[in-house]
Amino acid sequence: MSGAAAAESIKAEIRARIAAEIASAAPGGDPVRARELAAFEAAVIEPFPTTVNFSGGFQQTCWSVTRSDGAYRVVYMPKAEYFALTVESDFGPLDIGVHGPAMGCFASV
Repeated sequence: MSGAAAAESIKAEIRARIAAEIASAAPGGDPVRARELAAFEAAVIEPFPTTVNFSGGFQQTCWSVTRSDGAYRVVYMPKAEYFALTVESDFGPLDIGVHGPAMGCFASV
């Protein structure tokens, strides 16, 4: 698979995972859940590759999936097959150990 085809495949997987989370997140009359869902949907962006810094000084190519709010963003970690919350730093996004579903990471801020 070419580099472009591999990137499109990862982007399609990310979009499908996020769509499934949104579809299963019906607020059911809970106004707090409805606000969280609306905020998450508004923050979701077209995935793009992002170098993320991890403790121990290593870096990994992940995929940004939400826009930064100036302090945080959610990324997809393809090697681990889950999402992570990162904090913005002078050296780029830094993993802070919050991992799991995209909406869970996003709502943890």
